[in-house]
Amino acid sequence: MTAEELHPSRRISLRKTLIQQAPLLVVLVLLWLFLWGSFTPIDIIMGIVVAIAVTQIFELPPVQLSGRFNPWWLLVFLVDFARQVIAGSFQVAGLALHFGKVVKSSVIEVKLTTKSDFVMTLTAIAISLVPGSLILEVDRTGSTLFLHVLNAETAEAIEKVRRRVLVTERALLRALGSRDELTASDERCRSDS
Repeated sequence: MTAEELHPSRRISLRKTLIQQAPLLVVLVLLWLFLWGSFTPIDIIMGIVVAIAVTQIFELPPVQLSGRFNPWWLLVFLVDFARQVIAGSFQVAGLALHFGKVVKSSVIEVKLTTKSDFVMTLTAIAISLVPGSLILEVDRTGSTLFLHVLNAETAEAIEKVRRRVLVTERALLRALGSRDELTASDERCRSDS
């Protein structure tokens, strides 16, 4: 069946699906190339074939993007994220080298503002990559993250971690989120302080 034989609404739907899946396809092709460690034309073609096969066989749900991207706030997020990773590395190293001290940890529930799977996933990944914290569970319907955090035994330490997660979410919303969710996050931050 050719594109001309398709009904016009079917062509628009197919085009829209391909546009929505384009970022995923690009990421999958890049992942394929990095896994093989080769960037020859045949590797690129095979990466495209594998990426299309994966997206068609596994029928992944479409990622709903806000259509908003702010490079400045993404840069601010990345700088702050690098600072958190470095600080977390030193904190965990200090705990590991402090012999005889029993390190207590906590499981913390953090209710996010966003309903976007994309922003929620990026927030969870960013928090998990900071040494000393790990995402245990994600409740998509309730927009809630459950994290395991080292050395957070006091109410102040737990609240500090909760604020850090919300600040991370807010930074990602500034860079990639919808205006409505960013406004809701800003209002929440004002009411929490």
